[in-house]
Amino acid sequence: MFGLLFFILFTPGVSEFLCTSSDLEMSYTFCDSTAHAFTFNLTPCSTMNKSVWKAALTWIPRNDIHFLKIVFHVWYDGAKALHWKEVLCSGDDDEYSVCGTLKGETLVAAFDIKGSRINFPKGNYRVIVQGFSDDSENNMLICLNFTMIVKQDAF
Repeated sequence: MFGLLFFILFTPGVSEFLCTSSDLEMSYTFCDSTAHAFTFNLTPCSTMNKSVWKAALTWIPRNDIHFLKIVFHVWYDGAKALHWKEVLCSGDDDEYSVCGTLKGETLVAAFDIKGSRINFPKGNYRVIVQGFSDDSENNMLICLNFTMIVKQDAF
């Protein structure tokens, strides 16, 4: 089943139902108490499809993005499953369209998420995605808290 996941994140602290299919449910909230102008599309709304997920992002950042470090924390059924960090923008020969976006500008980007090739075991996932404007992870630009419920095993 192919579904479209679309959400606009403006209200902090409010959990929103994002997506449902026969094998997947997703919802989100912000980690911080500040409202954001942010939209995100993801297709398909399924963990069974072996193709790459297609994502589209629209965001109006609260700060200039000259440096951007993304940190992912993933828990599976309450146990830490993944901790991953990646510097997307460093100010030198940056390859991502988000780099160089100024405070108040509208950022529009499309990208693939290749993680959909993974067979996600049935269970509850919690994913925290943090964006920092410094390498020391002191200045957070954005923080999203996703809940993903995989309803059936892929095999």
